[in-house]
Amino acid sequence: MPASDHGPGDAAGSTSASAPVPTARSDPAAHPADAHPRRWIALLFVGLAQLMIVLDITIVNIALPSAQRDLGISDGDRQWVITAYTLAFGSLLLFGGRIADYTGRRRAFAIGLVGFAGASALGGAAGHFGVLLGARALQGAFAALLAPSALSLLAVMFTGAKERAKAFAIFGAVAAGGSAIGLVLGGFLTEYLNWRWCLYVNVPIAVVAVCGWYTLPTDAHSGRSRARFDVPGALRAGAGRVGVVYGCSEAESAGWDSGRVLGLLTAGVLLLVAFALVERRAATPLLPLRVIADRTRGGAYLAVGLSMVGMFAMFLFLTYYLQTVKGYSAVVTGVAFLPMTAGVLFAAGGVAARRIPKVPPRVLIAPGLLLSAASVAWLIPLTPDSSYAARVLPAEILVGMGLGLVMAPAMNYATHGVRAEDTGIASASVTTAQQVGGSIGTALLNTIATSATADYLAAHHPPTPEVAQRALTEGFSDAFVVAAVILAMAAVLVAALMNTPRPTRDTAASAEPMATHLG
Repeated sequence: MPASDHGPGDAAGSTSASAPVPTARSDPAAHPADAHPRRWIALLFVGLAQLMIVLDITIVNIALPSAQRDLGISDGDRQWVITAYTLAFGSLLLFGGRIADYTGRRRAFAIGLVGFAGASALGGAAGHFGVLLGARALQGAFAALLAPSALSLLAVMFTGAKERAKAFAIFGAVAAGGSAIGLVLGGFLTEYLNWRWCLYVNVPIAVVAVCGWYTLPTDAHSGRSRARFDVPGALRAGAGRVGVVYGCSEAESAGWDSGRVLGLLTAGVLLLVAFALVERRAATPLLPLRVIADRTRGGAYLAVGLSMVGMFAMFLFLTYYLQTVKGYSAVVTGVAFLPMTAGVLFAAGGVAARRIPKVPPRVLIAPGLLLSAASVAWLIPLTPDSSYAARVLPAEILVGMGLGLVMAPAMNYATHGVRAEDTGIASASVTTAQQVGGSIGTALLNTIATSATADYLAAHHPPTPEVAQRALTEGFSDAFVVAAVILAMAAVLVAALMNTPRPTRDTAASAEPMATHLG
């Protein structure tokens, strides 16, 4: 019986009970005989697409002050330039992953790229706030189609354990380090051109990535006469996430005990609970619970989501610290984040890529989370007089190494053992975890920091510039305490929950059903 007639577990069982398996498939270190021949060239273009998505999360942060002045955006509305993208992105990810599964990953990849480039060009040419806001939401919507199709393409192209480890280490390094690159690039573009180029820059990147169309595996015919999408499930999941994230964002100004904040959080949680309950019985669920119920994949999603707390805390508070307290320019601030990228590349490409085929993922992920927790804790004594070399630089390098150890194996195991028809939704799930963790973590930590800053200012008079700087760093310190605790708890949870046997024959066997769809 062909492998495509089985789920991952059945495929593994049939290979052990029937004829001998060829050496290439029984040895995960070997090159699979049916591996996609252009997979390494395709990885370049898929990596470019991922870089474009990650860049856009941070590059606009640097451009925002200039855009606000140019378009006359109020202080109360400026956050929506960021939030419109992240909410549309995170809310539609599961739906985008399911579309990619039904319509074809290569097709979804190309549509996502072209749409993202068009939305970026529209945003760069925006003459007023409404157009910019709509363009950012469109970017998020097309990113929600592009991101899961990119990750699922890797899952079906790289089926051998060693090659898969290398490919996902590269992809994980891009995912973890691209945000820092966005800060550098945004600083240069804003300072030497103007803020609009922080959006225009996506167009040439997308054009180059689209050129990789012919290197990607062809879309397999699904055999389904008509795709059926769980639209009500998508609405429940999207509205639930919007309620939770918007509620956390509003807590900064209204307080956690506000009726509006409590109402939004309660509605969001109830919608997400309803989504989970209905998905168990849906004929064509948006998110089959078998995808997240697996302890290996579930642990990967948890690790990615919680690790974003540490990364976003570093980006958010260190950006303000370096520019507002230390007086760095946008370009110098961006360059100051480069050591974090170096740490990511070293840990993901130099350490994780070699160890993923040999050890269970929690052996890498749990220490990576602990290292990230230690690096954030190193910033707790931060003061206006702290030295970049002595206080900020070591923390950046350590958190980069920690994220590299987390992201490479987590991205690898996010699609571990899934059925071929579920690779898109599994890929969307890990990206959703990344977005949810970043959004909620940012809102939570920013609320903690601003509250501590306000308390310090209320207790110290007069509010001189020195007092204001001290108040900022007091707020950052309180937020770093909470971030370090969350990361440490995440390490314990991942170590306890991930059921991760050593990836030997199981990895190769579970990849066989996907390999039949390469085309």
